[in-house]
Order: sequence, then structure tokens, then C-alpha cells
Amino acid sequence: MKKMELRALLACALVFLGGCDIVYFSPKVNPLSTNGSKVRVVAMTPESVMLANQSTYSPKELPSVFFATAGGAQAARAAERLPDSVVDERNRPAFLATRLPPPVKQHPYTIGVGDVLVLATPQGGNTVEQLTGLLAAQNARQGYTVQDDGSIAIPNVGRVQLAGLTLEQAESELFRRLVDNQIDPTFSLEISEFKSKKAAIGGAVAHPTVAPITLTPLYLDAALAAAGGITVSDLDYASIRIYRDGQLYQIPLSELYSNRGMQKIQLIDGDSVFVDTEYELDKAQTYFDQQIRLAVTRQNLRTAALDEMRHAVEIVRSNQQDARGNFEKRDSYGAVDRDYVYLTGEVGKQSRYALPFNRKAFLADALYDSGDGVPTRTANVKQIYVLRGSPDPREFGAVTAWQLNGRDASNFVLTTRFELRPNDVIFVAEQPVTKWSRVITQITPSLITSTAAGVAD
Repeated sequence: MKKMELRALLACALVFLGGCDIVYFSPKVNPLSTNGSKVRVVAMTPESVMLANQSTYSPKELPSVFFATAGGAQAARAAERLPDSVVDERNRPAFLATRLPPPVKQHPYTIGVGDVLVLATPQGGNTVEQLTGLLAAQNARQGYTVQDDGSIAIPNVGRVQLAGLTLEQAESELFRRLVDNQIDPTFSLEISEFKSKKAAIGGAVAHPTVAPITLTPLYLDAALAAAGGITVSDLDYASIRIYRDGQLYQIPLSELYSNRGMQKIQLIDGDSVFVDTEYELDKAQTYFDQQIRLAVTRQNLRTAALDEMRHAVEIVRSNQQDARGNFEKRDSYGAVDRDYVYLTGEVGKQSRYALPFNRKAFLADALYDSGDGVPTRTANVKQIYVLRGSPDPREFGAVTAWQLNGRDASNFVLTTRFELRPNDVIFVAEQPVTKWSRVITQITPSLITSTAAGVAD
């Protein structure tokens, strides 16, 4: 009977002590803190999470060596010393531009300085006697040459200005002068030699020449034929260049042959036609030999420069690896200034969580980083807190407890959006049954010992 009374008494004491927290004390968030701190509990909702995230925070930065590449400044300086590529960049043009001269307005031929005129008159009678000097001059010189002052000199008539006149205008002027000198104005006027207007043809032609411009218009094809034709080996890169009144016009030779309309470009007095080619193939062999030797030399220099650049890159990479390894060692020894949050209560492991470099961390990162998460068997998922002290020195003891009610599983989405700040404390309360179980666990050894002692008595 004595043993049964002792057991009943111990059980009652156990219930009483456990209910009064005398035997076992567990942490909890109490808005009415015993040390005078002001604890404000705020339910974790989408709105309150946005409010909590408004506090300013800049994550720690990784050293710049973690962002540098081995092909940095030193490698760039090595690349600057690379010789030119063995490929000759001076390529031949893909095509030659076509620039045509403006069309020529058609007008009658005008007599000019140097032209030779033939004045023919009927034979017999007094007319021959009157024009003896004229016919003698014609027979001796085959006509009259227009002098530098633009006139011809006719015996018994004098100097007649004819330069700049058409044949019709010149005949009218001669008719008037013959009548004024009482000479029979029966005659015909012709141009026997055209020397006042001409076009020069040169360049890659058989016989460079000067072609006269006569009563018949002078076209480009006729001018080239008068020079003996074109002598060009590379038709693709040859061109006909026409210099006129200070302007340069160009016709690719291939286009000239394929377009008959361009062959009928009319030339005018003072035109210079030059058949040009970009490359002289008979001189190319020497040039190509020189380029081959130069390419070999450049290739050897380029190989040496590339080897030097690779060596420089290896040195840079080795230095970077050393710097990164040293940083990681210092970090493992706690010599690097880091930001932490702390996990306590019913979590997988009481620990601290280092906030990452260069980015912000969230509540879910700290809870599940170790893989343990929140042990739902012992933890009270209705009371998951993030405790954050006030940054205001005037409220040094003020604490905000952001409470997540994990009983509704959808609220765990908020853990992926709640940003952590340095020195946050993540606290998970225990379930009531867990608390009672731990009271039993602590008291049971004493009860066993006391009961055993009573039995022995």
C-alpha cells in the first residue's frame, strides 16, 4: 500500500510541475517581455511581407577576382603586339562603278582654228581670171587653213572671219564679201581637213592616237577602233575612263562589251579617253612572290606572339585561382566579413546561416538550405517567427516578430518572398505535446530511481 501511494503522489507532482513549467522551460515569443523589450507580433501576409522587404539592405560583394577572366588586360596587351594577319586585306573591288557622261546635244559642225577649207568656183570666163589668186592658192595648198584669229585670207577679198560658224553661215558670209568686192559669188565651200576638234585615246590600246571630230559624230567604239583596239588581259577589272571638262567618268569594260548603247557614247572636243586596268598582270608575279615571303615571316611572328599571349593568360589564370583559393580559406576560418541569420527553436539544426554574396536571401533559403527544414513532428508550424531588432538606436530593445502560420500550407509560399536581413533570428516554437513529452523524459529517470529506492525500503 505504501508503494502505490508513493507512485500516485509522484504522478500528481509530475502533472503539477509540468503544468507550472517548473521542471521544463521552453522558449516562446511573448509580447509582454520580462526584460522590458517591446515585442510586436505581426502576422506574415503578402502585405506585411512587402512591408518587411522595404527595409534597405545591400548584400556583401564578392571580390572582383571572381568576375575577372584570364583574357584580361595583360592578354589584351599581348594581343596588341600581334603582327598583321597573313591574309592580305587589300582585296580587289567586287565591282567597278559606272559613271556615264551626260548626253551631248546635237548641233551642226562649227568651223574652228586649224580646219582646212576648200573654196570651189566654176571654171572659165572672167570668173577664173578674177579669182586667179584664189585658185592658185587652192591648187598649191588644197584650200585655206583657218588661222589662229579664226579667219582665212582670200586674195582681192581680204580676211574673212569664219571660226565658230557653221558651213551654212560661212557660205553666207563669203557670199556677202564676194558681192561687196564685185566678184561673181558662184562657189561651193567644203572642209577638207578637220583639225580644230579632236579627242585623245590612250592607255591599254594598241596605238594611242588623237581622233578628229568631223561632220560625222565621233562615238566611243569608233575612237577605240582608231587607236587599234583595247589590249587588256583582265577584262573584269578594266575600265574606260573619260575626262571631260574637269569631270571623270567611268565605264567598266565588261559592261561596255555587253551594252551596245554604251559603245555609242558621243565624244566631244577636248575629251580624253583612257583605257585603265587595276592590276598589271605582267608585274604581278614579283608582287606575289614578295607577298608569299612576307606571309611566311608574319606567320612565324604571329605564332610566337600567340604563344606569348597563351603564357600570359596562364599566368593570369593561376593568379586568379590563388586569389580565389585564399579568399575561400579566409572565409572558412571566419576571417571574411559576412552577414548571418540565426536559426533556433524546433529547427533541423540550431545554426547560423550565412547570407550569400551579391544577392538577397529568403526565409525558405535559411529553413531548407541544410535539407532538414521544419520537423513537423515536434515543431509547432503555427508559430514560425522571424525576429528582427529595430535599427533605430532609440528603440534598441524593440523587436518585430513576423509570424508565419504554417498550418495553412499555402502560406509557405511567403517564405520564398520574405527577404532576410543581417542578424535576423528564425525561431520555430514546439508543439504542446512535444513540450509535455520532454517534461516526461526529464522526470522519468528520477521517478524510476525514487520508486526503486522505495521498493528497496
